[in-house]
Amino acid sequence: EMFPTMYSESKNTVVKQEVAKYNRLINLLLEQLPLFRKAVKGLVTLTEELESIGRGLYANTVPESWSAAGYLSLKPLRAWYEDLGARVRFFHAWYDLGVSPVAFWLSSLMFPQAFFTAVMQNFARSHKYAIDRVGLDIEVLDARKLDGSDLVTPPLFGVYIRGIFTESCRWSALHHALAPPGPKSLFYQLPPVFFEPQLDMEPRSGVYICPMYKAVNRAGTLSTTGHSTNFVRDLALVTRDEADSWVRAGAAAFLALRY
Repeated sequence: EMFPTMYSESKNTVVKQEVAKYNRLINLLLEQLPLFRKAVKGLVTLTEELESIGRGLYANTVPESWSAAGYLSLKPLRAWYEDLGARVRFFHAWYDLGVSPVAFWLSSLMFPQAFFTAVMQNFARSHKYAIDRVGLDIEVLDARKLDGSDLVTPPLFGVYIRGIFTESCRWSALHHALAPPGPKSLFYQLPPVFFEPQLDMEPRSGVYICPMYKAVNRAGTLSTTGHSTNFVRDLALVTRDEADSWVRAGAAAFLALRY
């Protein structure tokens, strides 16, 4: 009821779909963990599924049934559980707020592609454009805090995104562009990024088209929706160097790390 399906606000549909997915995952945990405890005591049959939960608890790995019902993650079980709690708290805050937050934690979404589609759809419907003509331009807000806590007003169109990491490159606030990573440092967090819908976008020069993935293994398969299970979208990041240098370095962006 707080997030009704609206023609003018497609993100409401996204949040309801995401919450339904998390509810299924949480209900699965609430169902299987008490069963596993009973199975250990010999009160119920130790099925193959419950046995896999025991192996995961012992080896600190996410059980297959939880991974299948949840989201792509390479974290060990303890970090995965803490990450799940953080995701749920983000949606609780979204619900308590009653409207979309100012800065979105993109990593909390199981299907972030739908979120970007909703952002473009809001812009297209407001201006009566065909959504196929709408793209997303980006601006790295390097004058803001990493967590976006100093962003107080949402943009009229578009969205502020936080929680994106880069590998084999970093963002230089001094030059407002990509820069080589420092010694013994592999991953860096990007400042908040403003994704702004644009009509009939033209290719930009002086940028590196950086692929963004959910997880650092960069491997995925084509899902039934026609989207990759790992690749999210490209980011056109400003660079002072040749774009080919970042291709050779294997520079990429990620929504979550291994820890």
